[in-house]
Amino acid sequence: MRAFGAFTGAVAWATRASIGLAAVLMLLAITYQVVLRYGFGDTPSWSEELAVLLFSWSVLGGLALGVHEGWHVRLTLLPDLLPARLRAWTERLTELTTAALGVFLAWSGWRFLDLTSGSTSAAIGYPIEILNALAPLCGALVALFALDRALRGPTGDIA
Repeated sequence: MRAFGAFTGAVAWATRASIGLAAVLMLLAITYQVVLRYGFGDTPSWSEELAVLLFSWSVLGGLALGVHEGWHVRLTLLPDLLPARLRAWTERLTELTTAALGVFLAWSGWRFLDLTSGSTSAAIGYPIEILNALAPLCGALVALFALDRALRGPTGDIA
């Protein structure tokens, strides 16, 4: 189990790093676009499309990372009333439900990716599968991170 925890930690680190890189590149593309538009009266056709792609990963990757880090918002009124042992099981059930939703997102995202294959982006001309692959990737990461949290339990110990 420790190997699984180490694996998910490494995946979370890579996700965090890629989100940071995407955010920096997105801001550079937007800055480049604004400077050229207002400074030189020339707008590059690719910068907005690149920013949308990078923003999409920032949001979807951030969603998955939020599951790993426990950044989600939830109501704890009922679980707080339960005895500690039962509360721990409701936490695990919540994490397993989140993992199931991640699997559903990966599956439905894969189906959408299959439906849209062969298209290209309008400005840059990259295969649109790059953008649409972010949903199944996010779903797989959500499932992985939620399963890791379910196995660790609320105290963070490996079960």
